[in-house]
Amino acid sequence: MKREDLLGNLVLEMRRGTVVLGVLASLRQPAYGYGLIERLSATGIAVEANTLYPLLRRLEGQGLLVSTWNTDGAKPRKYYALTDLGGEVLGEMRVQWQTTVRAMEGILEEDQR
Repeated sequence: MKREDLLGNLVLEMRRGTVVLGVLASLRQPAYGYGLIERLSATGIAVEANTLYPLLRRLEGQGLLVSTWNTDGAKPRKYYALTDLGGEVLGEMRVQWQTTVRAMEGILEEDQR
């Protein structure tokens, strides 16, 4: 396997877990799918529709999100928002993320010595 392919695969693995946290954090305010893709992309988290929509359905099935249809505009849109459980889980995931980041920063700083 080429170095570039190997690195690309490893980066993809690393990003997978961060997408869930990014989606939950972005849905503190309701958003529809494409708007969420744009919101995440603007922060540097690129996610494709074929990744996002199954993730949204899974998170909704787990009770972390709720969806509602908005038919006021020219095109009906399905909006997603955090449930109370989703907000609790987001808070706990944030703590875990911050702990992991601190630990990794320590490991990586050690590696630079």
